[in-house]
Amino acid sequence: MAITTGAKSELVQILAQSRAALIGVAILSAVLNILTLGGSIFMMLVYDTVLPSRSVPTLGGLLFMLVVIYLFQAVLDVIRGRMLSQIGASVDRGLGPRIHQLIGQLALRVRTPGDGLQPVRDLDNVRSFLSGAGPSALIDLPWMFFFILVLFLLHYWLGITVLIGALILIALTFATEKLTKEPNKQATLLNAQRQSMAESTRRHAEVLQAMGMGPRVNRTWVQMSDQSLAAQQNLTNVASTLGGSSKILRLLLQSIVLAVGALLVIDNQATGGIIFASSILAARALAPVEVAIANWKGFVAARQSWARLKEMLGQMPDDQVSHQLPAPTSALAVEALSLAPPGANRLTVDGVTFAAKAGEAIAVIGPSGSGKSTLVRGICGIWRPVRGSVRLDGAALDQWSPEELGRHIGYLPQNVELLSGTVAQNIARFDPAAPSDAITTAAKLAGVHDLIVRLPDGYESEVGADGSSLSAGQRQRIALARALYGDPFLIVLDEPNSNLDAEGETALAEAVNTARKRGAIVVLVAHRQSILGVVNSILYMRDGRAVAYGPRDEVLRKLSGAEPPKKITASATTVEAGQAQNSA
Repeated sequence: MAITTGAKSELVQILAQSRAALIGVAILSAVLNILTLGGSIFMMLVYDTVLPSRSVPTLGGLLFMLVVIYLFQAVLDVIRGRMLSQIGASVDRGLGPRIHQLIGQLALRVRTPGDGLQPVRDLDNVRSFLSGAGPSALIDLPWMFFFILVLFLLHYWLGITVLIGALILIALTFATEKLTKEPNKQATLLNAQRQSMAESTRRHAEVLQAMGMGPRVNRTWVQMSDQSLAAQQNLTNVASTLGGSSKILRLLLQSIVLAVGALLVIDNQATGGIIFASSILAARALAPVEVAIANWKGFVAARQSWARLKEMLGQMPDDQVSHQLPAPTSALAVEALSLAPPGANRLTVDGVTFAAKAGEAIAVIGPSGSGKSTLVRGICGIWRPVRGSVRLDGAALDQWSPEELGRHIGYLPQNVELLSGTVAQNIARFDPAAPSDAITTAAKLAGVHDLIVRLPDGYESEVGADGSSLSAGQRQRIALARALYGDPFLIVLDEPNSNLDAEGETALAEAVNTARKRGAIVVLVAHRQSILGVVNSILYMRDGRAVAYGPRDEVLRKLSGAEPPKKITASATTVEAGQAQNSA
């Protein structure tokens, strides 16, 4: 998939910020590899100079220089490790906010396998690889030929021997790449599905316990877990087999180099010191290949993670709007709006058109599955239109940035969602600068202030994960206060009275009337007729299409006079009951 220019610029910017550090790591690696020659030269001089001359001062001087070299190596190696760790951290800091934003965008726009947290795991993979031994091994790989060149300078047979071994190890590296690519991809996918099912079990623990579904779901999870473990085991087996083979080959090659060196000494073509020096050089030349193979699993995972992040960022460019529009104050227009769920091709709302002016309230009614909740998601800008548009004061929703648009919209979803935090934080939409009086005002508009102050810690009471510390009715009324916070122009309520008692419904009706009086537009999905008394217009939907739209009483008369299909009889009966109540 082609990557958008915005995604490219994001990734290029992140890499550019780390470019200086990467250049520094490469320079340090060069110095470290050159300093590695110290051990080989020391060994060769001891055997060829110190032992024949029996000079203790010479030995002491050589040993002192070797200690200094090793100290420099230790310091530079620590610095290189810290620089790589900082590079990994900088990539995480640079991409972290965008990845967190991406998770929400993916949930709203595409259908993703697993639990939807794969971008976070991908970022963790990239950071872990950059902070580990893998990059050092890859940077050291080209220096293998430097050490082989030094061996050629000692004797060409030594160079040829190590070169052949290096080529075999390089072949093993390519084999590792080919054999681990697909198993790693499969293991990642299966693990994501396993995590997703575990999270689903946690969310639906009450249902599983009440209806005895736990053991059956557990068996399904065990089967999925076994598949994931098998994929992981397959990947580990391939990586460990190739890694072990490379290690044994390197040890064997060191012995072969010693044997070749011995033959050269026997043939008077080399000195005894060259035997040991060449063995050390051969080990140093081949070590990066062995380390690279050992870390190849992490390298493949990081590379696939980086590719997925690029693809996802390309699919979801950052929504930045430079020009700020004035706050909407007069009209809502829905123009031939067609919508489909994320990742689906089937339209669930098709060609809906209607308009509303400031101070109007619209009830969206219809049978279950008619597209009501989908429509209000489109009106709020949650789901992007397949065709058509939603406009506030003539401007399409995408002309506002998401944060700016959110200030003008209050939304109460059908499934009430509260975030972990206090009641006040949830009502204020987690705005750290939210005035206390604005929070209290929103709570009073929703008729939930008295309920909140009776909680153990009042507005500072923790709602728990997903609002688990509150009842369904309490969650719905606090979520209504959140929708009313800040006096938004467009208020969209999806079945706002589904969990409310009589007191709550009265508070809801008052909140809608108050919003209308100050010039807001209210769109609410209704299945219960009691709320129809506060609206002035009705939009009746069936099979994803707008069947009727107009003044409340006029639409109710049309619906009561028509003979609806059997599949919507229940809804029609509800509407008729609502009409009778309004007439009464």
